[in-house]
Amino acid sequence: MCSVIIGQQPYWSILLSTPQTSFEVEQEGREKWWRIIYSKAGYKIAGNMSVSLENITRLSLSHNKISVVPAALANLSNLEILNLANNNIQELPVSLSSLPKLRILNVSLNKLYNLPRGFGSFPVLEILDLTYNNLNEKVLPGNFFIMDSLRALYLGDNDFEFLPPEIGNLKNLQILSMRENDLIEVPRELGQLARLRELHLQGNRLVVLPPEIGTLDLASNKSVLRLEGNFWVPPIEDQLKLGPSHVLDYLRSETYKVLYSRHMSAKPPPPPQTVDKSKKASRAA
Repeated sequence: MCSVIIGQQPYWSILLSTPQTSFEVEQEGREKWWRIIYSKAGYKIAGNMSVSLENITRLSLSHNKISVVPAALANLSNLEILNLANNNIQELPVSLSSLPKLRILNVSLNKLYNLPRGFGSFPVLEILDLTYNNLNEKVLPGNFFIMDSLRALYLGDNDFEFLPPEIGNLKNLQILSMRENDLIEVPRELGQLARLRELHLQGNRLVVLPPEIGTLDLASNKSVLRLEGNFWVPPIEDQLKLGPSHVLDYLRSETYKVLYSRHMSAKPPPPPQTVDKSKKASRAA
């Protein structure tokens, strides 16, 4: 079954929730109908209603078996929300980042191993979900961290060992999820994200945290700080048992700053990987 949401003229919203290449909408009995069809030749519309693909604002193609995202999506100049979650997508077209009004992009639960050149060129993107793919810090394009409008970045369940220091450029970021990666270190620049209210670092290989994280407002009732499932030094582990606010207090202490400095200077080997990711669904052929 497919659902279609029709918004106020002249804008339209479309939701496709089943693996198919065409659908139609009827209004006033069978007097008015239209159908959007996708083939290798691209998109086209048939019907007796006045509809333009350029007026689509929301498009969901989640839970299909899509392996290739057509570059022609970039022609949807009024698109604000694009949901490509839970497909078989291995790469994204370069043209995607040229969508001038895209605010929300969900490409979670796919098979991405890299991101296209210039991926950070989205002019107004606010929410980016790349959860559960095969990404790491080495495949992020050079302009990834220039998306000034980004408010939420979801990179959980990937293969990151390091978070680039350029993360500090995302001054409007309020939510950062790096859970269930292979993180062995996070940069001091995280402390520059003054608007951050949710930080998810659970399920990694972290031992220490930069003291600068202690300056973030992550202890209020409306904030979230998740740190469990790591290899913390005993003092952090002890404070974590008391609650996130105690961890933040400890990170600001002079005692911890000395501990952190000594740890980073010693450069001990990172904890071993404990999760076999070769069997992830995102790795399946």
